[in-house]
Amino acid sequence: MRTNTRDIARAAVRAELAHVAFELFRSEGFDKVTVNDLAAAAGVSRSTFLRYFGTKEDAVLGAVDAQGETIADALRARPADEDDWTALRHALGVILESHRRDPAGALVMSRLIMETPALCARSQEKQAGWRPAIAAALAERAGSSGPTALGPLVRAAAAVDALNIAVSHWTSSDGAPDLDALLDEAFAALTPPSA
Repeated sequence: MRTNTRDIARAAVRAELAHVAFELFRSEGFDKVTVNDLAAAAGVSRSTFLRYFGTKEDAVLGAVDAQGETIADALRARPADEDDWTALRHALGVILESHRRDPAGALVMSRLIMETPALCARSQEKQAGWRPAIAAALAERAGSSGPTALGPLVRAAAAVDALNIAVSHWTSSDGAPDLDALLDEAFAALTPPSA
C-alpha cells in the first residue's frame, strides 16, 4: 500500500506534537499541564492539537493502540511448531524494541506512565484492547477460524500481564536489569512445571 504525502505529513505532525507533549509532561508534571498548554507549547491551536489527540493521555499513549496488532502479526510470523508461550514471548519482544533502542527515554516514559494514575489506567485500558487480536492470532496458529475460545483470550491476557510486570520491575529498578531477561523470567513463571 502506498503512503501519500498527506499521510506522511500528518504522521510527522503527530510525532512532533507527541514529542512536545512528552517533554512538557516530563518537566511540568502530567496533572499540571492542560491541553491549552500543550497546544501553546507546540505552536498550534487547541483544536489542531485535539484533531491529532483526543485527550492529553493519548498524546503520550497514542502508539499503544497499534501495538496489539503488531504483537498479533509477530505471533502469526512465528514458526508453526512453536508452543503458544514461546511464540507469545517472542511476539511480545517486538514491542520492547524502543526499550532496547533508547533505554533512558523508555525509562522516563515508563516512569511517567506508572506514576500518573490517569496514564496508568488509560494504558491498561488500551492494552486490554490488545487481547482480542492476540487471541485471534493464537487461534489461527491452532487452525481455528471460528469465534475465539476462552483459552487463547486467557493466554493473551496472561502474556500482557507478564509484560507489564516485567516492565514495572525494570522501571522500579531504574532500568538496571535486562528487560528481555525479566520478560523471560515472567514467562517462565507462567510455564507449568513438567510432569
